[in-house]
Amino acid sequence: MKHPVLLLCLLLTLTGLFTDAFAAKASQKSATKKTDAQISEQKNALKKLESDLAKKRQELALLETEEKGVLNTISVLDQNLNQTRVYISELSKSEVMLERAIVQLSADIDSLDRKIETRKEAMKKRIRNLYVNGRHSEARVLYGLLTQNANPDREVYWVHHILNQDRQEVEMLQQLLQERDEKKMLETAHLEDLKSLRSKKSAEEKGLVSQMSGQEKMLMSLKHDQNMQRRALKEFEQNQKTMLALIKKLEQKRKKEIEQAKKEEAARKAREKAKKDKKKDKKTPAKTVEKPKITVAETVKGPKCTPMKGEIISNYGLQEHPVLHIMTRNLGVEIRGKRGDAVRAAAAGTVVMVAEIDGRGPSVIIEHAGGTYSVYGHLKSIRVQEGKEVRNCEEIGEVGDVASLNGIKLYFQVSEGTQTVDPLLWLKEK
Repeated sequence: MKHPVLLLCLLLTLTGLFTDAFAAKASQKSATKKTDAQISEQKNALKKLESDLAKKRQELALLETEEKGVLNTISVLDQNLNQTRVYISELSKSEVMLERAIVQLSADIDSLDRKIETRKEAMKKRIRNLYVNGRHSEARVLYGLLTQNANPDREVYWVHHILNQDRQEVEMLQQLLQERDEKKMLETAHLEDLKSLRSKKSAEEKGLVSQMSGQEKMLMSLKHDQNMQRRALKEFEQNQKTMLALIKKLEQKRKKEIEQAKKEEAARKAREKAKKDKKKDKKTPAKTVEKPKITVAETVKGPKCTPMKGEIISNYGLQEHPVLHIMTRNLGVEIRGKRGDAVRAAAAGTVVMVAEIDGRGPSVIIEHAGGTYSVYGHLKSIRVQEGKEVRNCEEIGEVGDVASLNGIKLYFQVSEGTQTVDPLLWLKEK
């Protein structure tokens, strides 16, 4: 170690080791930050779910104290069940994430403990050597460096390296101890979160069983209680009438706009004719350019798009209702969906209504060429506004279960004018 070349080789080796260690540490820190970010994001998602669930349960508690509609009560019960299932699923996801993070932190702490112990042993040896030999050997190395005819910058570098080696060792040990303390605190926090999360999950699972039992009892009552069936059927028919009235109102508005456009066109032609007659009197040639006439197509032409892929769980027309178990006439079809499924416009058109519709929940109505209307109900979120032009197959929202009686689904209806048609046959028309 007295020779500068040997010292240089040793330093290069140590530098390589430190570089590898630094790179490994940086990679580990990056992975830890990513995991922490994922856990934080999952916590926020759980808070949002807890808030939504609390509101829905408050709504259900209010229904129990007031005389509300049969369909509304069934719908809220179903939404509670679905949201509880989603919440339990997210709690399980958080549980797995925390368990993995704790396992990784435990491994990191064990690794740091070994490094700290190695550093402490090295420092003990260093202190023992200094006690036995003093710093004479290092003094000789320094003296040799300073008395040689070498590059001054290199000499300063080596002197600085030897004098600072002990300080760097102490600082490195302090950093390791600090990092271990931080990871230990994080591990403790994760363990507390995991304990709380498991307690919530256990309570929710018990609550889910109770909710399912309550829903089953109500559906059984509906199946055997004729008075309740009559009330449910009356509500169902009222919802159908509301839907038809909305389409009728939109069609009346469209026809009124067409009539107004025709009057404006007739007035424009009358003005042009008057100008033309006036110019004829002056015997001057005139050239007029007529605007295209307004035409009304009978139905939508061109390509159409299935609004959402999924199982058809309720067809158009007269059939037994899957939940009420009574004969009903469906104005549209229902398509089973999954959480997060996108709903798309069945054809190009204009969004003429975005509203909460009785029996359909948050809905979008699109007007297509010739007075054809498509309706999309039970949406969880809506991504279009009234007056917006939409392209064929453009995403307009996300499917949900609001006002649904049997889980996540899309209500899809098509009317040509005020007359409803089978949406599945309409989609096949060219």
